[in-house]
Amino acid sequence: MTDGQSAAAAPEDTESPVWVKSERQLRRETELRARGRRSVSVATASTIVVVVALIVAITSSPGWPRVRETFLSPEAFVAALPDVLRGFLLNIEIFLVAEAFILVVGLLVALVRGLRSPVFFPLRALAVLYTDVFRGIPTILLLYLVGFGVPALQLQGAPSDPVTLGIIALVLSYGAYVAEVFRAGIESVHPSQRAAARSLALSHGQTMRYVVLPQAVRRVVPPLLNDFVSLQKDSALVAMLGPLETLRQASIHASSTFNYTPYLAAALLFILLTVPMARFTDHLAARVARRRTGGGTA
Repeated sequence: MTDGQSAAAAPEDTESPVWVKSERQLRRETELRARGRRSVSVATASTIVVVVALIVAITSSPGWPRVRETFLSPEAFVAALPDVLRGFLLNIEIFLVAEAFILVVGLLVALVRGLRSPVFFPLRALAVLYTDVFRGIPTILLLYLVGFGVPALQLQGAPSDPVTLGIIALVLSYGAYVAEVFRAGIESVHPSQRAAARSLALSHGQTMRYVVLPQAVRRVVPPLLNDFVSLQKDSALVAMLGPLETLRQASIHASSTFNYTPYLAAALLFILLTVPMARFTDHLAARVARRRTGGGTA
């Protein structure tokens, strides 16, 4: 064999072998697919049976005609929907504004609680007092205290708009919860990360900014989103102060027609907003779990 023939034959010798699945592996994959189809079929059938049983039980109850007339009136639903939807836009505005301030307040409180120098003890004590007090007060009670207490003080420049007062109350309440979420995320970062950063001559602020906070924030995104799902719903509590948001608009229609279907319209709007957020939260939580167990980086 000449050198040219040897060179021409070399590429054929270096070709990677083609992976061929064994008969056992193919049989196992077929069984897994069949098992998956059976599971889907059983789950679908059981779901249909449960739903049908619930529908039959509800519609055959003695009070069903009265409930259908009072809570499921198509005419009342159509009449109230425009006003309820207009009020729902105010709920969304309250939620978005409050969410931005809650993130800032929660992060600042968490950072203050992480200061170790003795000179910062008064600030740490104030941060602990804030989280303990405002996590202990029910949100609806805090709305009353802020919504009616602040105007009663007659302070110069104090807000009197019920929407603004409602946002302040929500920020105070949820800021305490979010502060604890951020603090848990910060403390979950291993101390060796801080030690390595300090060994590189990074200051405490630089260590928190470039090493600790990026990891902590990624870890607490799912619980933060859970808090914001609750915030979306609790924005309806601002109705206690008088602004014409979703719950107030539904209450006006219900009291004028003696029909509670407008409340159903308000509930459906909140469901349309919170369910996608809840599913997105579950997706992020599952992704974080896969990343921690080495199941993927997606």
